[in-house]
Amino acid sequence: AVQHKLTEEMSNYGFQIHKALVTELVPNQEVVRSMNEINKQKRLRDASIMAAEAEKVKVVKAAEASADAAQLQGEGIARQRRAIIDGLRDSITHGTQENLSTEKISELLLITQYFETLRDIAAQSRAQTVFLPHSASAVSDVASQIRGGVMSGGSRR
Repeated sequence: AVQHKLTEEMSNYGFQIHKALVTELVPNQEVVRSMNEINKQKRLRDASIMAAEAEKVKVVKAAEASADAAQLQGEGIARQRRAIIDGLRDSITHGTQENLSTEKISELLLITQYFETLRDIAAQSRAQTVFLPHSASAVSDVASQIRGGVMSGGSRR
């Protein structure tokens, strides 16, 4: 179209056009503004997608770190309880040939945890009044209630 128009116009002056190279296009200012706005919106959308993906990665990594921390904490608590059980067993059966049953070891562990709970409650300044049964039979009552709850929960599976 450009070459045809140039050939027509320049033939009046004695020129013959063989090829017309277009090196620069200057579109209407409104078209330029519209194209710039389209490009700007595409870049903003891409930036928004990248920011959302980065936030997703941060959330996933934080969740993974929290899960790892909880797992390590659980493993630490399990090792601590194992050491407490072994220590209780050794201190009670030291020098005797007596073997403690699993039930007795569980009761000893519950008693230990019961007293640790009392200590932790007393150590917190926010705990103003706490009513707990505190007698020799209270610990065995708590133990039997926990055992009963575990047994009934296990039978529902």
